[in-house]
Amino acid sequence: MNDKTVLVIGASGLIGHAVAAQFSTEPGWNVVGLSRRVPTDLPGVTLRSADLLDSSSCLAVLGLMSEVTHLVYAAVDEAPGLVAGWFDERSIERNGTMLRNVMDGLAAAGAPLQHVTLLQGSKAYGVHSPDPAVAEARLPLRERDPLRPHANFYFVQEELLAERRRDAGWSVTILRPTVVYGGALGTNMNLLPVIGAYAALLRQEGRPLAFPKEWGVPSLAEAVDAALLARAIVWSATSLEARGEVFNVTNGDVFSWRSVWPSIAAAFGMEAGDPAPISFAEWMPRQAAAWERLVARHRLRAPNDIMAFVGMNSLVYADMLLREASGPRTPILNSTIKIRQAGFSECMDTEDMFVQGCIRLQESGLLPRGRA
Repeated sequence: MNDKTVLVIGASGLIGHAVAAQFSTEPGWNVVGLSRRVPTDLPGVTLRSADLLDSSSCLAVLGLMSEVTHLVYAAVDEAPGLVAGWFDERSIERNGTMLRNVMDGLAAAGAPLQHVTLLQGSKAYGVHSPDPAVAEARLPLRERDPLRPHANFYFVQEELLAERRRDAGWSVTILRPTVVYGGALGTNMNLLPVIGAYAALLRQEGRPLAFPKEWGVPSLAEAVDAALLARAIVWSATSLEARGEVFNVTNGDVFSWRSVWPSIAAAFGMEAGDPAPISFAEWMPRQAAAWERLVARHRLRAPNDIMAFVGMNSLVYADMLLREASGPRTPILNSTIKIRQAGFSECMDTEDMFVQGCIRLQESGLLPRGRA
């Protein structure tokens, strides 16, 4: 009999979708997913819809969830264009309001909450800030190092949970994953569908997989597979060693785009081409008609609207991260010693992650297999 119920907020997103899917395979769990856009591919998960910015909507849905024992908060409100919203006070306020509405709804339900997992990221360390006094953090990024004060919705949410748990019996774990890669479509920050759509469109024209930026001095980067992160979240939900702690999460290795690009091309049955710089945010929307022909020709399960497949903010994100491959720049590297010493030691070869992710998009019928 399932005696634990986990509520995953943001179940249609990159992280939330993977988390709900992972919990649904774990014995002893009831899994409820909440998002504004209800996913259709989460068997075994009870799905609900609500607008987290609408307190009445949240209360109507969450006020009935009296069985929730564990909460995973993986929702985020990102502004169009992505980066500017990271510093915008209105965006920060909106993300605080969303979490507050969730906690108010569960409180109204009298949910016997035991644990909350909150998702942050490397931006907690200020590495994204244009202010050198904030951005020049000590590397590798360690959870024990003091954070430089800066505008960030992470801290608003963290303070809200700290205030709410003072008189409550539940605990909190904060996870700070590096850049996450997975299969969710149309999200704010997922490069895999962007790269997949780009590859499919070039292959349809009989072209090699050109790197979309200039090559420069190779710059190291980190990644984390969404499924690996989901397993870390499952671990954090019940591990005594995770209670009240903050953990960085990565695959455990480093990579450079120049090194993994040939393997990504091979996963799509293509040759890696010379650099042909483009802006995804400008180029991809212009491929709408070509994408519709591709979907029809191969009878894909993908949406006919290419922007529903990739997500505009993911195009912006892809431009930003791939541009960094031209370097030179100081790599943003996270220490994962703390989470390994606490008991979660899973790791993944990042090159394998890219290859497997590209293959899954093809095997699931979202992209054509092999050569067009």
